[in-house]
Amino acid sequence: MMNIQFADRMNNVHKSFIREILKATVNPEVISFAGGLPNPASFPVEAVQEATQKVLNDDGSSVLQYSTTEGYLPLRQYIAERYLKKKGIIIDPYEILITSGSQQGLDLIGKVLLNKNDDIILEEPGYLGAIQALSIFEPKFHTVPLRDDGVDINSLKEVLNKCNPKLFYAVPNFQNPSGITYTAQNREGVANILKNTDTIFVEDDPYGELRFIGEHVPPMKTYLGDNVILLGSFSKIVAPGMRLGWICAKREIMEKLIIAKQASDLHTNYFSQRIVYQYLVDNDIDNHIKKITELYREQRNCMVSMIEKYFPKEVKSTKPEGGMFLWATLPEGFSALELFDIASKQNVAFVPGDPFYITKKGINTMRLNYTNSTEEKIEEGIKRLSAAINQLIK
Repeated sequence: MMNIQFADRMNNVHKSFIREILKATVNPEVISFAGGLPNPASFPVEAVQEATQKVLNDDGSSVLQYSTTEGYLPLRQYIAERYLKKKGIIIDPYEILITSGSQQGLDLIGKVLLNKNDDIILEEPGYLGAIQALSIFEPKFHTVPLRDDGVDINSLKEVLNKCNPKLFYAVPNFQNPSGITYTAQNREGVANILKNTDTIFVEDDPYGELRFIGEHVPPMKTYLGDNVILLGSFSKIVAPGMRLGWICAKREIMEKLIIAKQASDLHTNYFSQRIVYQYLVDNDIDNHIKKITELYREQRNCMVSMIEKYFPKEVKSTKPEGGMFLWATLPEGFSALELFDIASKQNVAFVPGDPFYITKKGINTMRLNYTNSTEEKIEEGIKRLSAAINQLIK
């Protein structure tokens, strides 16, 4: 029998914990708060269908052909104009690269910037997809804990005193998994620490448009300029199945990203790019986002109120102002992994905190997604989860 010798880099990269959990939630009896799934009720099916037909009718042979690595220029121009209109930041369309979802952006950033044992900073807890994508490049991870207002400034200073990280990857808006948003004061504090270093801030912003409470906060790029690589996505505001995201980076970095992209897949699905662009031109995306946020506000409020009603008082949870997740914390000494085993027998699923940490195990935290369940299922699921928690801690 052949002895397959895998690359060493694969030894420290594991299957996505969430993807494995989702396999167990196929059972229709299971109420799942585990996925990071947008509500399919928000998908603009008819409008996308019309955009698809229009693209094929007007330019059928062209849209089925190979295209440029950078992506469809009118789509990049649209993204740049929207950043100026909504965020007040100037981005050159030629500093935008269309990717196969923002997840590919993480892979390309790693390929271009990371060598083995390079130091990088992550939030704690951190986005599992980033941990998985960046682990391929075998860096040294340094983590800084999140507080209610954003990243812990003193911990960030301590890391920077110990090493010279190449990257600081973060999700400042409605962070995955915690739902926390950095305040303007916290962002300014982070920027003041980083501005005299060589560390590039990777600002992943898939949820920023999904605010349903409070006021928008300026992006980190406002404070750090070209020292930020900005990631965006159409997955949460149009549809994830289109697999369209983008990277914004200064020309010096963009040149290398384009080379890495060419080596990876030549270019992102051109047909999807043309359909999404046609959809954006023909429809009011702000009105569509408003419908999404109104829906998510109701689902978020339902989950928060059900937690307050059913969970034991010892369990604490965040109250996000947008996005798709909240973060619950069990009393000290209890493991959310153990809770998952109990809860699964009661046909309710969530994501235990462990995979969002680099080295810690037996964590007492868990991520709950509220966007992909009806209010009836949210209430029933929280009741089941509460019963499981009571079984665990009493």
